[in-house]
Amino acid sequence: MFSYRHAFHAGNHADVLKHTVLIATLRHLMQKPPSLTLVDTHAGAGLYRLDGDYAETGGEAKDGIVKLMAALRPAQGPAGASTPALDDYLDTVAGFNPSGSLRVYPGSPFVMHQLMRAESRDRLKLFELHPTDSRTLSANIAQLEAGRQISVAREDGFEGLRPLLPPPPSATGSRRALVLIDPSYEIKTDYAKVAGCIQEQIRRFPTGTFLVWYPVIPRPEAHDLPRRLKTLCNQASRPWLNASLAIGQDPTNGPDDRPGLTASGMFVVNPPHTLKSTLQATLPVLLATLGRGRGKGQTLETAGF
Repeated sequence: MFSYRHAFHAGNHADVLKHTVLIATLRHLMQKPPSLTLVDTHAGAGLYRLDGDYAETGGEAKDGIVKLMAALRPAQGPAGASTPALDDYLDTVAGFNPSGSLRVYPGSPFVMHQLMRAESRDRLKLFELHPTDSRTLSANIAQLEAGRQISVAREDGFEGLRPLLPPPPSATGSRRALVLIDPSYEIKTDYAKVAGCIQEQIRRFPTGTFLVWYPVIPRPEAHDLPRRLKTLCNQASRPWLNASLAIGQDPTNGPDDRPGLTASGMFVVNPPHTLKSTLQATLPVLLATLGRGRGKGQTLETAGF
């Protein structure tokens, strides 16, 4: 159960997609002053060294943030075509690397903290069940000295989310929350847990914004998950957006090489109305920059807008 460590995959193409969508969604929600409750159900360690043993073993960042940064923020010569959403994402990552050398990658907890507003009293709730990653996450968050603004719990995020929603009202009486659900899908039951969680929470808190990351892999449960989420949203009359990015096979791999993860998706319940146009501009740039061979592609679907 605890074999998965995100440190092996930090900064890969899936992180690029996930964090680009997360930042674009948060930017829109934070245009309104009332406070936001932010929840990451599977927070990981929070920060990752790209020059550390884990990341170098996996080497996945080279086909993700490293490749994207080199193409759109080259040290020399003109930059490739970017978009405001990608600029925002790259600025966020660059903020954790003041020396200019890409050594640190911020996980979702630190991405969300970077955007939080003290004046609006935003709050961040983090859950991580892995014993080692939970300790590392707590130590990393303690360095922020954020006090009660951020809480960390070693707990199953699916269970920990229940008492948090609906969130407490803000000073103006509004209830606003963004929930990121991105388990490792290390065990097959995670797919059913994600669908069950969304079904329960859009019934209890129908106006919340829920972001679900999922892998696109040859497993029936993986292919079925976005279809189930669409059905749940349609039945509840909630708008949704589904975006996927496939970078394709590595052309240097031999016939016996394992391909690893080549595609992933983000499903958003109650997405900002601006997110569709943002991704229409951004996904083609990601594909052109990160795509590498057979099977590469992108999809963008929406309903209920």
